Amino acid sequence: MLGQRIIPAIHNHKKLNSFLNSNLKYGILMNFQLAQLDELVKTMKKHNKKVLVHSELIKGLSSDEFGAIYLIQSLKVDGIISSKTKVIDVCKKRGVIGVYRFFLKDSLSLAQSISLGQKLKPDFVEILPSYCYNLITDIKDKLNCEVLVGGLIKNQDLAENCFANGALALTTSDESLWNTYK
Repeated sequence: MLGQRIIPAIHNHKKLNSFLNSNLKYGILMNFQLAQLDELVKTMKKHNKKVLVHSELIKGLSSDEFGAIYLIQSLKVDGIISSKTKVIDVCKKRGVIGVYRFFLKDSLSLAQSISLGQKLKPDFVEILPSYCYNLITDIKDKLNCEVLVGGLIKNQDLAENCFANGALALTTSDESLWNTYK
């Protein structure tokens, strides 16, 4: 669905400008202030880009379902990344991309995330950190959805391992990887 192997994680204006000048379509806004978001989304849309927002990493935005409704209705974002199941439910009901994000720090967090994901039935999940790439196939099988991988992707070897293990796409702020994969 995304048609893009690398999804830039944009957290400052320099990275935004690099993304706007790239051939990439999807980008993730994060670590900006809520007051900046309207203008950032408009700028991306003006450049024919698709806007994903990491709702928990926008300063001043409520990271609950009401914040999601604001992003979808008022800002017209194309998708939201969140670890909150209610946010992903709102995305599904409103017809925008919802990426259920979870951190794999131990076997308990993996089991809990899979259990929630099986109930949620997301179209996409994002797992972090990228060093857990050996779990992608198992997660895809248990959740029946596509897997994005993010967190600490700093070189092409790690990116290759993620793809070799079934990742649909990688989310990264490392600009050296942005145009490496088509």
